[in-house]
Amino acid sequence: MSQIFHHSTNTISKFSIFGFIFIIGGLTWVGAGINRSSYITQANVTREQPIQFSHAHHVGGIGIDCRYCHTSVESSAFAGIPPTKTCMNCHSQLWVDSPYLEPVRASFRTGNSLQWTRVNDLPDFVYFNHSIHVNKGIGCDTCHGEVDQMPLMWQHASLQMEWCLDCHRQPEKYLRPKEEVFNMKYVPPADQPALGRDLIHRYNIPNTRRLTDCSTCHR
Repeated sequence: MSQIFHHSTNTISKFSIFGFIFIIGGLTWVGAGINRSSYITQANVTREQPIQFSHAHHVGGIGIDCRYCHTSVESSAFAGIPPTKTCMNCHSQLWVDSPYLEPVRASFRTGNSLQWTRVNDLPDFVYFNHSIHVNKGIGCDTCHGEVDQMPLMWQHASLQMEWCLDCHRQPEKYLRPKEEVFNMKYVPPADQPALGRDLIHRYNIPNTRRLTDCSTCHR
């Protein structure tokens, strides 16, 4: 019986099989890159706000502590959005006639809250508690970046699960003394791993198995 397929068919078949594997691998790599990109995560994308509040001015320039505005960050899951009264504590005396701040004054007069656009927004199926992180020695800028240098606020990190797990698997890399949590100028020491291991014991931080358990963040 004569041969049906040409000899080159074997080569073409092998090339097609291996080519398909490389194509799948390439598409997976591209998909993973897109999934981590700012287009998906919205990291490093500034948000428009009703008032373009500058953290660089208020935190970096004036030196206002995070807790002055985010009053519940040490005791609640939610850091807290400052009421208009907090703004007016200063702006009833400073820039009182500035057109730029009229929405703030209008909010204070009418009692209608400013509609801020949330910058760091986790999915509803993720449980995150600010107070537990703050009270265990995780600095504000670890998650939020150098807000004291942000004229407009943007999301510093991807907020994806792999980013969270990087810290939960190796908390010693990120822990700092509690008194340094709100210090935006804090610089980790050269012996950070040793300091981190000491703080793990001092602050009674659970082991890695517990920190990476699904129920820790998904409840």
